[in-house]
Amino acid sequence: MYERIRNLREDKDLTQTQVAKYLNCSQRIYSNYERGEVDIPTGILIKIADLHNTSTDYILNRTNKKEPYPQGYKLKIKD
Repeated sequence: MYERIRNLREDKDLTQTQVAKYLNCSQRIYSNYERGEVDIPTGILIKIADLHNTSTDYILNRTNKKEPYPQGYKLKIKD
């Protein structure tokens, strides 16, 4: 997960400081997220996904599809 958020940031040529400003946190805190030294709070994870136009599942390595889910997406649970 941590490597993915770094790669997404680098793919957009953003600095840690720029992303931290978007997330309303310090560069040091964001750097800790990228290094895996602290867990990423859910709200921050969602904002990172939104910034990079991807899904939280992609960031969490639950899928390799970078595309976000469509609006109104509903998970279908089989009986």
